[in-house]
Parts: sequence; C-alpha cells; structure tokens
Amino acid sequence: MRVLRALLRAGAAAYRQGQRPGPRAREYFYYVDHQGQLFLDDAKVKNFITCFKDQQFLAFFFKQLEVNRSGRYQDTFPYLSPCGREHNYVRCDDRPIVFTQLLQDTGGHQLLSYCGAGPRLAVAFEPTKLAMLPENGRLYHPAPPKASGVGLVKSGLAFELSSCFEYGEGPGQPPTHFCWQGERHPLTNELLPILRA
Repeated sequence: MRVLRALLRAGAAAYRQGQRPGPRAREYFYYVDHQGQLFLDDAKVKNFITCFKDQQFLAFFFKQLEVNRSGRYQDTFPYLSPCGREHNYVRCDDRPIVFTQLLQDTGGHQLLSYCGAGPRLAVAFEPTKLAMLPENGRLYHPAPPKASGVGLVKSGLAFELSSCFEYGEGPGQPPTHFCWQGERHPLTNELLPILRA
C-alpha cells in the first residue's frame, strides 16, 4: 500500500500486470525503447536478454498498435495494442514505431522494417521523407498512420545513413538532401511539424 501511495504521489500510473478492470478483461503494460525493443513496463532490467524477440508476436502486437483513446492510462501510456478483451498499454522512449532494419523485397524495392519483426512489419523506404530533428539529432521516417504516422530510425541504422545527408542551410538546420543509390533526393521535411507539435 505504501508503494501504491508513493506512485500516485509521483504521478505514475498505478497498475498490476494482468489486472482485471472488468469481467473477462485483462490489462498489460509495455515499454518500447529507442532501439525498438519491447519490454514489460515493470521489468527491472531492460536489455536484449529481457526484450520480446518472437517475430510473430511482435508483428501481431505492433499491427494492432494505435493511439490510446480508451479513457484509461492515456497520460502515462499514450498507445494501445488491443487483442480481443486484452488491452496492452504502451509507453515509449520516443516513438512506439522504431525502424530497425533496411531490407529489400523480392522485387528489389527497399523496405524499412520496424520493432524487430523483420519482413513481417515493414513499410516502403521513402528517402525524400526522412527527417532529422535538429533539437535531438534523431532521424525519423513515415510510419503507419494508426500509430501516429511517424517512426524513429534506430540509432545504429541512422548512423549508417548519416553519410548520405547534405546540409545547406547552416548550423542547427535539418539536412536538405539525401544522396542514395546514385540519386540526390531533396528532403521534404514534412514530418518536422508533426514531431514538433
């Protein structure tokens, strides 16, 4: 009881994994880090050993992901992955969708895979829509609209892509072009207003 009171005083959401808010309903709570790894929110140690790795589970979980409009835990867990009568509340370090791999499909098109699910979860790679936010130096790309429409590019992948950027508007400004596979793509930076909102 003392722990629960301390959590409430600190403004944290008080919950218990698997709690039942109503008949035949269960609630679970998750956390997505900036590398796209999914954890139970209350896991004491969050690293590669303790994250979820089953691609089938990850694909199902993240395909269901949406903005939390349930009326429960919205301030602390802004995203929700519903599964029948089970509600999986999600909070994240930055964005709930994190692009982790650049892949190629059988037709030679490039895809960005997200949240560790390999080819099961991927969107078309759109070089012109990459956006670097000067305030934090992180790289973003369009994501499925249901989960806010913007995904973070994992730092290791962002580092690989960083040499392809051209800057032309001075210090503290986002890049203007992305040179990729022999083409110089002007960047739209259309994600920046969404990221700053």
